[in-house]
Amino acid sequence: MSEKDITEEFDGQMEEDLLDAEMEMDTESVEIPEQDELNEEEQLREDLAKEKDKFLRLFAEFENFKRRTSKERMDMFKTAGQEIMISLLPVLDDFDRALKELAKSDDIETFKGVELIRVKLRETLRSKGLEEVEVKAGDSFDAEVHEAITQIPAPNKKLKGKVVDVIERGFKLGERIIRHPKVVVGK
Repeated sequence: MSEKDITEEFDGQMEEDLLDAEMEMDTESVEIPEQDELNEEEQLREDLAKEKDKFLRLFAEFENFKRRTSKERMDMFKTAGQEIMISLLPVLDDFDRALKELAKSDDIETFKGVELIRVKLRETLRSKGLEEVEVKAGDSFDAEVHEAITQIPAPNKKLKGKVVDVIERGFKLGERIIRHPKVVVGK
């Protein structure tokens, strides 16, 4: 081989090496943006996941808010007439006292008229949710339900710690007691 052949071969080899190097550089330069692109894509996916999580949490919070305000509104409607009901309870008591006095007289027509009005008023209040708290002599005393106004010696041992007499009836509106029954307890 001559010097010229060796130089041409060397130049050819150099040219091939340069082309290979350029190709490697091209592929490396292409790979770097791909990696950046992947990192950017991963970052976008993470951001999307965070936003979805925020959205779901906000949606759940809003649903809880709607449920809570709806419940509060329903409770308010249930007890909206509570003040009026409480102010009408003495009227019911007056009707009962009037009927006791009219029962003593001979005027049956007046008794029937007053009783009719009392029944109508009670039924109207009952339709609005007012219920009487059932209590009678001999029931166990419950401080959560009854209001003890006095204690007297029990007429017999069975009435110790129990209701001896009911002085004033109690009422509840829905599940809430708006007037506790006033009772006398045996000691």
